[in-house]
Amino acid sequence: MKFQNIPEVKLGIIAVSRDCFPIALSTSRREAVVQAYGAGLYNCPVTVENEADALKALEDVRAAGCNALVVYLGNFGPETPETILAKRFHGPVMYVAAAEGDGDLINGRGDAYCGMLNASYNLGLRHLQAYIPDYPVGTAQECAEMIREFVPIARAVIGVKNLKIITFGPRPQDFFACNAPIQGLYELGVEVEENSELDLLVSYKAHAGDSRIEAVCADMAEELGVTGNQYPELLPRMAQFELTLLDWAESHRGARKYVAFADKCWPAFPEQFGFEPCYVNSRLVSRGIPVSCEVDIYGALSEYIGMCASGDTVTLLDINNSVPQYIYDEDIAGKFDYSLTDTFMGFHCGNTPACKMCNDRAVKYQLIQHRLLEPAGSDPDFTRGTLEGDIAPSDITFYRLQCDSEGNLRSYIAEGEILPVATRSFGGIAVFGIHEMGRFYRHVLGQKRYPHHGAVAFGHYGKILFEVLKFLGIQDIAYNQPKSLPYPTENPFA
Repeated sequence: MKFQNIPEVKLGIIAVSRDCFPIALSTSRREAVVQAYGAGLYNCPVTVENEADALKALEDVRAAGCNALVVYLGNFGPETPETILAKRFHGPVMYVAAAEGDGDLINGRGDAYCGMLNASYNLGLRHLQAYIPDYPVGTAQECAEMIREFVPIARAVIGVKNLKIITFGPRPQDFFACNAPIQGLYELGVEVEENSELDLLVSYKAHAGDSRIEAVCADMAEELGVTGNQYPELLPRMAQFELTLLDWAESHRGARKYVAFADKCWPAFPEQFGFEPCYVNSRLVSRGIPVSCEVDIYGALSEYIGMCASGDTVTLLDINNSVPQYIYDEDIAGKFDYSLTDTFMGFHCGNTPACKMCNDRAVKYQLIQHRLLEPAGSDPDFTRGTLEGDIAPSDITFYRLQCDSEGNLRSYIAEGEILPVATRSFGGIAVFGIHEMGRFYRHVLGQKRYPHHGAVAFGHYGKILFEVLKFLGIQDIAYNQPKSLPYPTENPFA
């Protein structure tokens, strides 16, 4: 899936060579990597032996439009010039090194295995961040595969550094969970624009009668189908809101290339706008523009990172409720390798993209808000607008990047799956299975005081997300540890 709101990575590769080794060795090995990689890797013709070469090579890859860089040690490599590349390049950089075996061990030995250690040491001396794979030494084919794995990492890093999160708040009353210091955003390089819900309402009203509304309504009707479009008279209001957000993104993007939203959606929103915003939010995230609920700024950021990492749409859900014993006994026990405490239900009112839901999904009304805001026994009116149904079975990665109350950035990642189990409930909802979720719930989510929102990527992307978060400088990256690896707060006598 290709989105306009996430970066397109253009990779370049620069080979480096220490002057006491044959430069031809590094150059020929670079050519082999480029051939093994195939299309999409710009081959810089300058092989770097000294600082002047480094400047020439940087000028060349910039002129070629590269926004991510591979520094390839075809032999031992020159320590200062090869780290100047990372220091002066404007995007993320990775380092890989050539394995021996493509020639003899006299004139064909490059010692890049040794040189990679010095490259890492020199990056540290200069406090430079670079991606180094788990085992960064390989054949041409192996290095090409490492470079492919770097692409989504680079995409996420570029995206974060060029992202603006636009908020409409403040958060709902007595709802501290989504309140977090914005200092962490600036430390990551993210810009934030904070607006009031009233600003959004003024802009929405200004879009009344917009000539584009009819086309958006037609697109919504086509997406929902006959059975999913339960309130066709509601479409013009929702289409007007969709255009409001899209126009705001374009006019407020400013110096940034990419945008995400964190919007207040209750309690005042539905009565004043005349609908719930959930379905519109789902449509925007399906196009690569996250719109997090309840002014969850770090939820929007997490969603955006997940889209960059996966190249697919995502969702944001409450870590919501336990699975009843009877559902576990009927549909899970003996069929899936999960204990009851490995399972839970992830829920939100209706913001998950239609393409990730079961076929019977439909626009409905927000039951909780209907109870709260509309007369008892009345038909739903302005609480309509949620996209509801079970979320389709899929491999998933549940994750979040958060700034805690002390201003520290921390994160978690857990891989699992959405089970093919009917929820018997309302909203956009699914039964999740994550191994050791019970322990993870207590000793990561609870112990480290994470809010109840988690981002969901539809696939297993833990490896990529872990590397992205490391590159962004996150020190605390928690995961669902096996029983053999207790958490620090886990009672060994329990």
